[in-house]
Amino acid sequence: MYKSFSMELAGRTLTVDVGRVAAQANGAAFMHYGDTTVLSTATASEKPREGIDFFPLSVEYEEKMYAVGKIPGGFNKREGKASENAILTSRVIDRPMRPLFPKDYRNDVTLNNMVMSVDPDCSPELTAMLGSAIATAISDIPFDGPTATTQVGLIDGEFVFNPTSAQRQVSDMALTVASTREKVIMIEAGANEVPEDKMIEAIFAAHEVNQQVIAFIDKIVAECGKEKHSYESCAVPEELFAAIKEIVTPEQMEEAVFTDDKQTREANIREIKDKLEEAFAENEEWLAVLDEAVYQYQKKTVRKMILKDHKRPDGRAITQIRPLAAEVDLIPRVHGSAMFTRGQTQICNVCTLAPLSEAQRLDGLDENVISKRYMHHYNFPSYSVGETKPSRGPGRREIGHGALAERALVPVLPSEEEFPYAIRTVSETFESNGSTSQASICASSMSLMAAGVPIKSAVAGISCGLVTGESDDDYIVLTDIQGLEDFFGDMDFKVAGTKKGITAIQMDIKIHGLTRPIIEEAIARTREARMYIMDEVMAKAIAEPRKSVGEYAPKIIQIKIDPEKIGDVVGQRGKTINAIIEETGVKIDISDEGAVSICGTDAAMMQKAVDLINIIVTDYEQGQIYTGKVISIKEFGAFLEFAPGKEGMVHISKIAKERINHVEDVLTLGDVVKVVCLGKDKMGRISFSIKDVPKDAK
Repeated sequence: MYKSFSMELAGRTLTVDVGRVAAQANGAAFMHYGDTTVLSTATASEKPREGIDFFPLSVEYEEKMYAVGKIPGGFNKREGKASENAILTSRVIDRPMRPLFPKDYRNDVTLNNMVMSVDPDCSPELTAMLGSAIATAISDIPFDGPTATTQVGLIDGEFVFNPTSAQRQVSDMALTVASTREKVIMIEAGANEVPEDKMIEAIFAAHEVNQQVIAFIDKIVAECGKEKHSYESCAVPEELFAAIKEIVTPEQMEEAVFTDDKQTREANIREIKDKLEEAFAENEEWLAVLDEAVYQYQKKTVRKMILKDHKRPDGRAITQIRPLAAEVDLIPRVHGSAMFTRGQTQICNVCTLAPLSEAQRLDGLDENVISKRYMHHYNFPSYSVGETKPSRGPGRREIGHGALAERALVPVLPSEEEFPYAIRTVSETFESNGSTSQASICASSMSLMAAGVPIKSAVAGISCGLVTGESDDDYIVLTDIQGLEDFFGDMDFKVAGTKKGITAIQMDIKIHGLTRPIIEEAIARTREARMYIMDEVMAKAIAEPRKSVGEYAPKIIQIKIDPEKIGDVVGQRGKTINAIIEETGVKIDISDEGAVSICGTDAAMMQKAVDLINIIVTDYEQGQIYTGKVISIKEFGAFLEFAPGKEGMVHISKIAKERINHVEDVLTLGDVVKVVCLGKDKMGRISFSIKDVPKDAK
């Protein structure tokens, strides 16, 4: 039965149609926010997937180019693989939803969001986040929701909820907050060094808006919600736990996991599994879930050690950071390089500089974002965790980590006018045991400085973890979590920033939300850790950006010309600019505003290109000295090319002091001579003289 529901959200109308389309999905919400339209569906398989020990949730965000009146590029003329924005949006939808499904649920669930039209002032990403929450809440899929999501901007010190396209362009913050009825369940942010207290205020202002949306969703569920279906639980039998504890005591398990070396810990657990497999060799049912049982046993042991005994697996204090190291210039000939090590997490970052023409072009639904000049890429090879598997290119996790580090560093980059380069940094994971994305931020910051990029400030990142007990007051926040504390803990709260404030946040949790005291403590801890990392480690490796780019980096000279003269420099079909490039070997980029960037490695040739462009765009005045090449000889004189596409004439009477009968007596084709400008002749041609060039002319 078709029903429609509406509410006013941040000054625009949000409408949800239920029962209008996609009736065979378990739940479907046809979302309209302004003129933005997204179809969100939630579907689940009838039976659990066999042989897995995790919840198989997949989230899709499909960008249809017809949504913005475009035909896709390429030969196929249809949408291909998901864009980076689509992948990042899918991850943001996934993070607050996943913890609210039952932990022992093994049915495949797909949340699909198809963007069908885009109103630039009503974010399709936000609409999809709300749509997935509503579609799942009204479906028969077990789900402890609903959730609601709000975006927050910061303009002139004031918060703006679900900002419009124009507001997003001038905002100092792009914050996304998802909430349940009681708590904050997801935070994602990019910010221009926003102070910690302002960020906390923004998070909980968004949380208040989310409560209005949840009340709206509750109304929809009350009228259209299906009864949740029963499912086959995949929980580990209690009798198996009891049998395991008779063979491996809690003290033995604690001893196995209590080490600061990941390989040693893994070897200890492997030994325990071998012993248990031998003991349960006759019980196939137990063997099928033994891996999950050992995982749960480890988890309970680690959580008890941390929460009750305040003991971390590697013996660190609760606020202690693992051993740190930093260095620059470890890779020769590249434009900039740095390595950052934190315990068993090690990142090498390499920076490459190029002309602005090599900035990445983007083809997506956001008309305001068509290119980006800073790219951060993150790679995670299997050897970094001691495993072996073939490389298949970056997955969603790698793309997400790269985007997080990129977001953290964009606020400190110089403008194109200050530093007219495209910039790419690549983080290679050499070793991983927790929070490689934050190590990437530290390594990238140093790599940029080593490359001579005049960033405004160093940026550091760190992650906090969490272990909770039975009540909201029973918890402990951990500074600098390693892999084991991430796997078995409840939170991975990543914060990056400068000394002035926060530039990026990403929060993943496995529980049903965080209280304000937990969020405040985590943000305070990360600030304290960032200051230590920047002052005591990074600054000792490189304290400030180098004054110039390195020997092997391209050099760029930037000049400004009258935009109306751009056509003169480019020439018909690019003939003039290509002639300059061929003659000097440089690369030339010209913006619509008349900013000309000349890029090369030979300083003399770069200056020659500058001189040629200046000649082309300068109005010709009597008395100016030029160097020209004879390109044509006539009875009455010679024609000279003094810049690509620019010609003038020397009359036979102006070639030599003495009278000559034939031009060829003095000049031949290809001769290069100095001339002085005499202005324009009656035919409008530029007129030159060779004989009147001053002796001291340069």
